[in-house]
Amino acid sequence: MRAGQGRIPQLPDRRPAARRADEARFLADSQVPWGVDALGGTVTHPAWRAKPSFCLVATDDHVIPPPAQRTMAERTGATSAETSGSHAVYVSKPAEVAGLVRKAASTGTPA
Repeated sequence: MRAGQGRIPQLPDRRPAARRADEARFLADSQVPWGVDALGGTVTHPAWRAKPSFCLVATDDHVIPPPAQRTMAERTGATSAETSGSHAVYVSKPAEVAGLVRKAASTGTPA
């Protein structure tokens, strides 16, 4: 099955970040199923234990609930910010996303 082909037909309606119908269609069509095998993966040295982490909580996300986002951010010790926006917050709030990326880049921590 091609990415987006019949997988999530309701997706355009669940993407309030898309400002236009063609954006919503693109977001829906570009989705690929994630592998359930990823849930069983083992990470031996998570980067967040040794490197700064940053999290932008999208308060209108209906895919990953904001309380879960906050819990993950807290668990990793991330510097967090919040903004209204859906799961595709990078589409609806690019300035906020870029601002957090700038903040992360200015920490001076090598990759």
